[in-house]
Amino acid sequence: MKIKLFTIPNLLTLSNLLCGMIATVAILTDGDLHLAFWLLVLAAVFDFFDGFTARLLHQSSPIGLQLDSLADMVSSGVAPTAVMLTLAWQAGSSWWTADTGGPWSWIVLLLAVGTALRLAKFNIDDTQRTEFCGLPSPAAGLFCASLGLLHAEGMLSLPYEAVLLAAAATAWLMISPIRMFALKFHGFGWRGNRLRYLFLGACVVLILTLGAYAIPAIFVLYVVVSLVRWLLQGLRAAEA
Repeated sequence: MKIKLFTIPNLLTLSNLLCGMIATVAILTDGDLHLAFWLLVLAAVFDFFDGFTARLLHQSSPIGLQLDSLADMVSSGVAPTAVMLTLAWQAGSSWWTADTGGPWSWIVLLLAVGTALRLAKFNIDDTQRTEFCGLPSPAAGLFCASLGLLHAEGMLSLPYEAVLLAAAATAWLMISPIRMFALKFHGFGWRGNRLRYLFLGACVVLILTLGAYAIPAIFVLYVVVSLVRWLLQGLRAAEA
């Protein structure tokens, strides 16, 4: 069987991977969290359009699916882990360790572990075509990248413990059983898309009112709305 490697969707996926790689290098060599943020935003754009383009051009393929996960492992796993590791190192010593960062900083590596497990689970779980089980890795990656941007801009200073807690909590959310809604529209009508339209409207409001703080706020909103939705679905199922 002839396998086409360099299709347009695959080139977009590879662009996603390259953005993640460059962001990782920028973080670990220069500590450039500002550049890393914009690279990871660009990676997320490529990640969205590779699937969209594959469907539009009828070029979906098994290799494209696997390549997408490998690219996401870099841009949504390795690079965001480097962001959080840098934040931990720059947070200074905590009340329970005299070293700057100390060995506990390696807790943030759980982000990479969570991303790998999340992507592997997604690839074999057919129930995640219309919604997600656990936090999507691109959302987790953008959340971590936004914390790095806010830190680089002097708009946020997270204590050491908060960095470790944020990394561990994000890793857990990716492998959690919480069913989270996907922003995949079924047509453009209100019916069936009400939650998506309301969420996007709320995102616009948050961006206009909070500016650079909007991304972590949107992340929290997405998790909370998905959690409430999942719990309500469980209650309805129990009553049925």
